[in-house]
Order: sequence, then C-alpha cells, then structure tokens
Amino acid sequence: MQRKDLEQYLTDLLKPQQIKDFTPNGLQVQGSDNISKVITGVTATKALIERAITEKADAILVHHGYFWKNESYVIRGMKHDRIKALLLNDINLFAYHLPLDIHPTLGNNAQLAKLFNIENVQALELGNPLSVAVQGNFANAHTANDLTQLINKKLNRECLHIAAPSNKPIKTIAWCSGGGQGYIELAAEQGIDAFLTGEVSEQTTHVAHEMDIHFFAAGHHATERYGVKALGEHLAQELGLDVEFIDIDNPA
Repeated sequence: MQRKDLEQYLTDLLKPQQIKDFTPNGLQVQGSDNISKVITGVTATKALIERAITEKADAILVHHGYFWKNESYVIRGMKHDRIKALLLNDINLFAYHLPLDIHPTLGNNAQLAKLFNIENVQALELGNPLSVAVQGNFANAHTANDLTQLINKKLNRECLHIAAPSNKPIKTIAWCSGGGQGYIELAAEQGIDAFLTGEVSEQTTHVAHEMDIHFFAAGHHATERYGVKALGEHLAQELGLDVEFIDIDNPA
C-alpha cells in the first residue's frame, strides 16, 4: 500500500493528536512510497534496523522512535548511524509512543490487562479518559506470591516485588507500562491493592511501605512488547500487509 495511506490509517486508529507527548508520533523518517513488508519492534535500535534490512522491509513500526524532547538536535554518532541506515535502504520509520500505551484494545496497557485477565479496566486519573495509567480488578484475589509468579511466567522476566506491610491479598490493581512508577501514589490514594509498571525509582520503595500498597516492576521493555506486536497483527489482518514482530531483548 502507499505510505500516505498507511500513515493516515495509523492516525485514524491511534489518534496521536489527542495527547501531548514527549516525541513526534507518526512518520519520523520517510522512506519508500510503497509499503508491503513491515517490521515491528519496541525500539528503533540499530539491531532492529539491521534485521529490517535483512528482511527487505519497507517500513519499521515501533513504540520508541527518535527525536525526544530535550534530546540534542545534532545528528551524529549513534543517531547518525541509525538514520543513515534507514535512508540508504529507503525504510520508513513510524513511531507511536503514548498513543500506543493508551489505545483501548491494542495499547500496551490493554494488552497487559488481557495477558493477566484484569477486568473492568478504567482510567486511574479520574476524569481523564486518556489517562496513561489505568486500573482494574481480578475476578479472584491473588496472594502477592501468586501474582509475582504469574507476572514472571507471562512476561518471561523475574519481576521486582515490594510488599505492602500488611501483605494484603490483591483484588484491585493499577498499572502503567514502561516507566510509570510515578503513578504509585495515585493508586495508593485510591485504596488500590497493587501497582504494576516497568521501572522502579528509589522513592518507590518508601511509597509502597508507607502507603501499604504492593509494587511490581517487571521491566520497561517487557511491559511494552505487546502493544506494537498487537498493532502489527492488526495491520496484517486489516490491510493485508506482511508484518513481522522482532523482539530485540532488553533486560531493562
């Protein structure tokens, strides 16, 4: 299909204009006018670009692209090497950050809810339908140990668990894929039993202890694999594109 048609389809689907972000969403590097083969992945690393070149892809679609707020404008070193490889091989780079986190069915948060069988998903930020963090509940309460094992199994990653002092059972949970640890206080203030995200900060431990909430950090990359993978599968089904998800593993 034509690049402009794919870009418009993604704009209509993900609605990036609705949310303020730290990076431009959409087509970040222009390549071939015609797109038939798409590689999806979490981050537009050199390794992912090299795989796309090997697979003769016309486009790469990622969650983490380029040109972040406060990033240097200079194109040199690592950034030069990545962009040069895209341009020399006529590969389009599409990137969707927060719009892919919050999409109600294909987004990272929605895919985590599906993975862990979380019900009644709604915004954590009350009154904000575009909340980056969300909340829900399990049909049956989990012990902290059981939920730890479930997270480890589903994400294939040893998660960090900071226990609530009461070690209460977990019926309600809030979560935010990636680096969402700052939302833990909002979850605790609403009386939610546990908070799950990708990363942890020094102060997170103190919040969990002092506000009696379980905290789980399961990895930035591991919690953000599933949105872009689901998006690629959607494009293959709806548009007939040849789409391949490539997981360049990252322990962070």
